[in-house]
Amino acid sequence: MEERREKSEVFSHKVKAGKRTYFFDVKATRAKDYYLTITESVKKHREQGSQYEKHKIFLYKEDLLKFSKGLEEAVRQMQALLPSYDFEKPREREEFSN
Repeated sequence: MEERREKSEVFSHKVKAGKRTYFFDVKATRAKDYYLTITESVKKHREQGSQYEKHKIFLYKEDLLKFSKGLEEAVRQMQALLPSYDFEKPREREEFSN
């Protein structure tokens, strides 16, 4: 099973961002078609020890350009809403507990 997984992964890029890690993986199907997965991994401390909570998005070739344009527009809007925030040197996200 592990060998099959390695063969299907064409490209992988890891981005560490504070307590989160993002993985951008291009994978191949058996039919040699390609898709992108974006995975967010967050380390959570629980009573039984540390565990990783993961969230994954699958992007297929027909949606890739629309997704990219939407993401770029959302980033521009956030930058416009937060003109004094230095996106090049972000501060750690504040964690709020209930």
